[in-house]
Amino acid sequence: MEQILHIINEMSPYLLLGFLLAGLMHAFVPGQMYSRYLARPTFRSVFNAALLGIPLPLCSCGVIPTAMSLRREGASKGSAVSFLIATPQTGVDSIIATYSLMGLPFAVVRPIAALFTAIFGGQMVNWFDSDDNGIGHNHEHHNDECCHDDHCDCGCGHNHDGHAKTFWGKMREALDYAFVDMMADIGKWLVIGLIVAGLITVFVPDSFFHIFADNSLLSMLLVLCMAVPMYLCATGSIPIAVALMMKGLTPGAGLVMLMAGPASNIASILVINKVLGRRTLIVYLASIIIGAVGFGLAIDHLLPREWFTSALVADADCCHEETSWFTWLCTGLLAALLANALIFHRHDHHHHHEHQHQNQTAMNQNEMHFHIVGMNCNHCRMNAEKAIDSVPGVESVSVDLDSREARVTGNASMDDIRKAVESIGFEVEEGA
Repeated sequence: MEQILHIINEMSPYLLLGFLLAGLMHAFVPGQMYSRYLARPTFRSVFNAALLGIPLPLCSCGVIPTAMSLRREGASKGSAVSFLIATPQTGVDSIIATYSLMGLPFAVVRPIAALFTAIFGGQMVNWFDSDDNGIGHNHEHHNDECCHDDHCDCGCGHNHDGHAKTFWGKMREALDYAFVDMMADIGKWLVIGLIVAGLITVFVPDSFFHIFADNSLLSMLLVLCMAVPMYLCATGSIPIAVALMMKGLTPGAGLVMLMAGPASNIASILVINKVLGRRTLIVYLASIIIGAVGFGLAIDHLLPREWFTSALVADADCCHEETSWFTWLCTGLLAALLANALIFHRHDHHHHHEHQHQNQTAMNQNEMHFHIVGMNCNHCRMNAEKAIDSVPGVESVSVDLDSREARVTGNASMDDIRKAVESIGFEVEEGA
């Protein structure tokens, strides 16, 4: 328990800063920027996708519908795969948190490894599995009617009434996104990561990893077996990597956890196989594995080990030092924001959704409702709403994350709605 609390205290100031920067990016960077330069199956598109994805704070769940939306809007298959590989491994929040707990070398190597791995995977798709014939598959959107909610999620920089948002309106959106939506998406997995790290520290004996201490490659393969199918966000993987290294695994094995854990999971594997095809799935997984192991071996055999262990030694030495009041304040604020996002806001949002539905039903009986299978976070909800909203004939759409229920008004075809939802990796179940 003491070790977990120490990790939280070390990370909390940096996590709050990272969440804030992520919210500012969401509010002030136009969403169209992320699809404008990704259309052609070229090296430049792949490079742009990786470069644009690295700072985005998307987990391996939220990145799937985002990448599929980019694909629908014209991104090539290679750039979509590059985005899928680079984005969940990093993010401004996780880079800052990595620095706070693991030191500067890990914070520098992590985005560099994500960049090169993503470029490799995207270019492999361009060479061996591209079906774009020069440009992506453009999808027509009615952007003039893109938003039916107070918070526009399409990145157009407008309110739901079509007027440009003010600076303070964007700041409010940034804070709401950072400390409510992102907290709701990432917070649960961050807490799970901390608990897993604590369990490893307390219950796994040091002798368990001694057989892997002198075999860098074998230790990495062990970590891959745990990391590839497991759902981890980029920030939640940090305490687990730290716990594994403190038990004797090499820094390279720690990097494998930081890369492979967030970059893949069972859900992403199934969706990519369905939407982009088995050949793309093989390239995607091979790129993550080769990239993680390659950079891990480079750390273990080409760079000084103390670069990557000095921060851990310092943390171990200062575990019993008095924590500053500022750190405790940040930890308390982080705990309060997590409780608000995971408990109170989710409860209030559910009741607001029910009340809104009752009002809409009273005004408009021409409504379809159905379940969307596969959503796990607010990014999933945003992309589902955006995909449905792009279907001709849709007048309004509301998707509730808790119940996975979508309510659509208008005269749109159910088949068109189903195709739009399935194109971003989700499934539709009628009869909700």
